[in-house]
Amino acid sequence: MSTSPEADACHWHPDRPAGVTCQRCDRRICGLCMHQASVGFHCPSCVGPVAVGRRRQVHRRHTPAPSSFAHRDPIAIRVLIALNAAAFLYALSRGASLAGSLGGVGVDFGLVGFGCKAFIGQMCIGPLGVDEGEWWRLATSAFLHAGLLHIGFNMFLAWMLGNALERLHGPVRFLGLYTGSLAAGSLGVLLMAPTTLTVGASGAVFGLMGATVVHQYRRGINPWSSGIGTLVFVNLLFTFGRPGISIGGHLGGLLGGAVLAWLVDESDRRGLPRRLGTAMTCAFALACFAGGIWAAANWYDPLLG
Repeated sequence: MSTSPEADACHWHPDRPAGVTCQRCDRRICGLCMHQASVGFHCPSCVGPVAVGRRRQVHRRHTPAPSSFAHRDPIAIRVLIALNAAAFLYALSRGASLAGSLGGVGVDFGLVGFGCKAFIGQMCIGPLGVDEGEWWRLATSAFLHAGLLHIGFNMFLAWMLGNALERLHGPVRFLGLYTGSLAAGSLGVLLMAPTTLTVGASGAVFGLMGATVVHQYRRGINPWSSGIGTLVFVNLLFTFGRPGISIGGHLGGLLGGAVLAWLVDESDRRGLPRRLGTAMTCAFALACFAGGIWAAANWYDPLLG
């Protein structure tokens, strides 16, 4: 016997599937409406001692706006992974190696605030970097990877986290979240190590981790119970414990993704137009890119120097 889609839909968001029922009122609830209780989960209406006459008002203010993307296959994260794969193949054609060598592509498109292709004595030959007007490095560096293991790990996490986040936000807002995290990671690099050539999508991936933590926490889900807290902790241990890993890129991306998730979630909970939350992600990304250009010109390695 099959059940109708309506029977499996969330009481608050009919466009979303619901696999859990509220422990108090037995209404079906989706992931957006789940508030962790001592036993099981409660719906938004039962989550607190709210008077019956005020429940409708509280629901309008604190429940995120419904989305119609839960049942759609994610497109944006597939495109992003394909772009990373294409960039990796292009780097291999330019002399990069599967073991980690970047070849000429790293010099041309990797992120560095200011540097030189070569030195003769103390004379810089071939200055390069964002400070030299090569602003595209702020974005292109996030599609390059130092070896097969590097891209494989990043793309695995990008798919695992991006798949869920795109279903929650839709492709356009998810792209804004990804780009904002990427830009925050690039800004972190230029604030902490502007003279070190940096590549990889780790800043954006850390942003997806930060966003997932915030979304779960604000919905009453313990990030440690879901596993995302452990994932962030282990990755931070690697960030600070192994040489050659960009601390600024990882921390910048993590904080950027967390801030963006809080902003869009708060916008939805206040019932503001959905396009406003999406615009916030774009504005945040542009601000971080602008900050990176400023940092490359004015910030000489004060944090790690």
